[in-house]
Amino acid sequence: MHRFEDLKIWQKAMDITENCYKATDNFPKEEKYGLTSQLRRSAVSISSNIAEGAGRNTNGEFKQFLGIANGSSYELLTQLYLSKRLNLITEEKVRPIIKEVLEVTKMNYSLQKTLAKS
Repeated sequence: MHRFEDLKIWQKAMDITENCYKATDNFPKEEKYGLTSQLRRSAVSISSNIAEGAGRNTNGEFKQFLGIANGSSYELLTQLYLSKRLNLITEEKVRPIIKEVLEVTKMNYSLQKTLAKS
């Protein structure tokens, strides 16, 4: 087991979630149960799966949950790109979040490789 609060990848994933919540505050009300909800749930899923995996008994189980977190990262990226295409979010707001997600994705792959070796 790992202390997920100490994992830099989890901390960065939490930053992404916070930034997604702030970025979607001004989305139209009709998107409350649509894209706003999807974006927020995808973002929450990244840090949640990292935390859940860290609490598992084996590195193999942890790696499996990192894989799920990575899938959520790509889901979030798609939703961010769509939000931009629909003009729900500006380039200035979306670009830093996309950058953070790509960074967490790289960290995720590195952590999975490290876990596979041990």
